[in-house]
Amino acid sequence: MSNSSRKRHYRSINSVSYLPPRLQPTITFSDSDFSINDPNQDDLMVITATIANWRVHKILIDQGSSIDILYWLTFLKLNVPESAIQAYSEPLLSFAGQKVRSRGFVDLLTTFGIGQSYRTLMVRYILVDADTSYNVLIGRRTLNQLGAIVSTPHMAMKFSASNEMMITVKADPKEARQCYI
Repeated sequence: MSNSSRKRHYRSINSVSYLPPRLQPTITFSDSDFSINDPNQDDLMVITATIANWRVHKILIDQGSSIDILYWLTFLKLNVPESAIQAYSEPLLSFAGQKVRSRGFVDLLTTFGIGQSYRTLMVRYILVDADTSYNVLIGRRTLNQLGAIVSTPHMAMKFSASNEMMITVKADPKEARQCYI
């Protein structure tokens, strides 16, 4: 490496550049957004979405997870060819701190919302073979990509569509309760 290229490299890593803030519309929740009449409910945020052209129920919205997980049995039901799976060697940690092996990852089109109010994006799912009552776990990566704001008291999440229209996805309390009863 030449002296000038080394200096250029050091200047680039030591420089601070300005990135303009990402402009997002204001997202608010009001009393009209409550989907159930019990303000003391403590259900988890469980929704339905379309993954690889299949309507998938029991999707847990988990703001504490840094990744999106598609459970192996659900993956098999989607009829996605196993050749779409790519290697993933990073270890995953369970809630108990134990290592969990993945079967790889797959990128799948996922649609949040229904009717005219929807947004579709490519989601990278880590495939995990585990016994769970959920089919999918959506973590911060996808929530941030959507620009979603989750309100557990309202049992809803909101994000904007590409045309600046606001989309609301409401949780299904019956499905949430099926996951732990």
